[in-house]
Amino acid sequence: MVIMTATSPHTFEPVLARIAEEIGRTPGRGRPADYIPALAARDPRSFGMAVAEPDGTVYGVGDWHEPFSTQSITKVFTLALDLAREGDQLWEHVGREPSGNPFNSLIQLEYENGIPRNPFINAGALVVTDRLQTRTGDAAGELLGFLRAESGNPDLDFDKDVAASETAHGDRNAALAHFMASYGNIDNPVPVLLDQYFRQCSLTASCADLALATGFLARHGIRADGTRLLTQSQAKQVNAVMLTCGTYDAAGDFAYRVGLPGKSGVGGGIIAVVPGRCTLCVWGPGLDERGNSVAGVAALDRFTTLTGLSVF
Repeated sequence: MVIMTATSPHTFEPVLARIAEEIGRTPGRGRPADYIPALAARDPRSFGMAVAEPDGTVYGVGDWHEPFSTQSITKVFTLALDLAREGDQLWEHVGREPSGNPFNSLIQLEYENGIPRNPFINAGALVVTDRLQTRTGDAAGELLGFLRAESGNPDLDFDKDVAASETAHGDRNAALAHFMASYGNIDNPVPVLLDQYFRQCSLTASCADLALATGFLARHGIRADGTRLLTQSQAKQVNAVMLTCGTYDAAGDFAYRVGLPGKSGVGGGIIAVVPGRCTLCVWGPGLDERGNSVAGVAALDRFTTLTGLSVF
């Protein structure tokens, strides 16, 4: 076993190589999301993983430069961008508790008067995108500019085909938005909000891009250029909500196995944070029944075991 101490010089390359070799021998990688054609076509045997240190040094293995559909991973960045603008006022409109229900569930909204349980289920992400839209006039554009800057990749962009597919299958999200609007918890016209939200979720990026873009959470709120996006307390808040709510209704199992703040997307990606040490992104298109990457969760489990890096 490779154990990294806080003082030992290291690179992550041997650890990543070992993980990739182990994942390559693992049978059963799950199934890609089948309700979006661009996702259903991905090979479930694909695998990539990247680790970025706070200074921007990045290591990777496998398909770590292969772009994929980020989907719900972007919810972390819109949350940070809005939280930076309005602070604790945001939490009057969305909660911070695990949902225990599927990410697109309508059930809790009626019980809880149109206030979503957390910002990472679809209802909560719609609220956050709505509030960022009110403050910027272009929530998706604000997100794109931020991710291009933090990743250092000016070619990041939205996938129009994925956005169109999301729109064509967007009835449940439209229902969520209209239901919350009836409680006064949505500011913008629902069609405008949905267009912004589907564009946001269609963003395509690689493991390298996302590991670098997440670095501000390892740097306690400091962006790649040295400016501050979030206070140290706000960065802690985002990491805490990722740990408890970031992997749909499997967050407890993810915390048990991996022990890191993380956020998954049905495109097969997962980002994770070791505060003060590094950020990670892993991609494997095959999903389990809860919508999380089978290979991704296994790889992050092995990473924390092999390195000893965890928040616990």
